[in-house]
Amino acid sequence: MKRTALITGASSGLGLEFAREFARDGHNVVLSARRREEMETLADELRSAYGVQVWVKPADLSRMEEIDRLYAELKEENIAIDFLVNNAGFGDFALFHEASWEKLERMMDLNIKALTKLSYLFVKPMVERGFGKILQVASTASFQPGPTMAVYYASKAYVLSLGEAMSNELKGSGVHVTVLCPGATESGFQGTADLNNSRLVKGKKLPSAAEVAAFGYKKMKQNRMTVIHGMLNRIMAFSIRLTPRAWVLPIVRYMQNAV
Repeated sequence: MKRTALITGASSGLGLEFAREFARDGHNVVLSARRREEMETLADELRSAYGVQVWVKPADLSRMEEIDRLYAELKEENIAIDFLVNNAGFGDFALFHEASWEKLERMMDLNIKALTKLSYLFVKPMVERGFGKILQVASTASFQPGPTMAVYYASKAYVLSLGEAMSNELKGSGVHVTVLCPGATESGFQGTADLNNSRLVKGKKLPSAAEVAAFGYKKMKQNRMTVIHGMLNRIMAFSIRLTPRAWVLPIVRYMQNAV
């Protein structure tokens, strides 16, 4: 059955690849991000390759009024959203007391407030229809605090906590929530966050955005709750539970420092 997915952060990286996954399965797609030109190019590709409907909805989702406008437009155009992929987000590499407040505030607005508001707005009609899937894109950063990226790590811990709580609350409703926790991914995120020279990234062969999106899409279809991409990432996330908190902080900081 052809349904419709709304994908945020859809102009590049994971968002772009999620759009391809849904379209490949024959679903219509709503693309939302700030960069119209990139989304129009992707929309043409998806229409041509898969014969699906694609709507391009440019928006700065860190602004709550833009989310309200997006929701109102979709409602007015009678576009029901069956799948919501909350992928938009970014990070910043800096000591908390040296970081730009404007950048931190926008990060919280996008990573936390936008994701929460989009989930709140679209989950209600999903429950009313008795069907829906929400994919919350968190991170392996969700499982521990992150010195030098304190707000980003905290924001992803919020995404994990919210997603798991929603998953429990929605049992029996026909709506399912999956929280995807990728590790470092070849997606452009590192450049935006100034992480390219960190031990976490430099010199490592990272999984592609296409690999991670395919994994997340598959697990969402299986109604899995929390999924971590990559065996090593799963081992590391589990090991955090067994590691004294006093050890975790210096280890994370060491991995994120420049080589």
